[in-house]
Amino acid sequence: MSASNRPTLGSSMRALRIRHGLTLKEMSSRTGIPFSTLAKVEHDRLTLTYDKLQTISERLNIPMADMFAEPGNEARAAPNGRRSVATLSNALQIVTPNYDYNYFAPELRDKDMIPIFAHLKAKSLAEFGPLLRHGGQEFFFVIEGSVVVHTEFYDPTVLKAGEAIYIDSRMGHGYVLAEGCEHAVALVVCSTSQEELLDSATSQVPQVPVSRAPASPAATRRRRPSRSTA
Repeated sequence: MSASNRPTLGSSMRALRIRHGLTLKEMSSRTGIPFSTLAKVEHDRLTLTYDKLQTISERLNIPMADMFAEPGNEARAAPNGRRSVATLSNALQIVTPNYDYNYFAPELRDKDMIPIFAHLKAKSLAEFGPLLRHGGQEFFFVIEGSVVVHTEFYDPTVLKAGEAIYIDSRMGHGYVLAEGCEHAVALVVCSTSQEELLDSATSQVPQVPVSRAPASPAATRRRRPSRSTA
């Protein structure tokens, strides 16, 4: 796929808005994202973090995995026999201060999981900013480098290449470069249930996430949530 034909967040957001018959003003009203921000995103002058994309998904009552699907590639009642060969050249790239995301298989709708290839950039939690929260669960596998995993209810955990973590994404979380590491990449697989999206669309995004059962004390020490992330 040539660079000119590569999907972008702007083209995907514009197609999504048109499919739903919305003007930019109406899209802003439905999602709570400022009109000027949406306009810049559609012209690829600004990007959105995963939690903002999740908000759009919730407010428009559509699966997160369908947001980047190509027009006319509607999902069928029981899709089967589908496949998508994923390469960095045909991935949807989204650049943020903390991560450079590459969303694989953006052309497929009705996916049960969202595979992402991510380059990490933040070197500390202070640089990262507030921890992220969104619906569903996620699996984070370090391909290169060393990463510190910060979560709302647990002590920071260092992951090296070949190691992974599985978390409830409703818990505040963030991934940053470990001390002495200048480059790290990871494969992230996110999953969000359709039922949860529809339920959350009728209420405000919760300020305090739902906690999950703690891991075994032998494996992980639990701590009280800090005031900065509560």
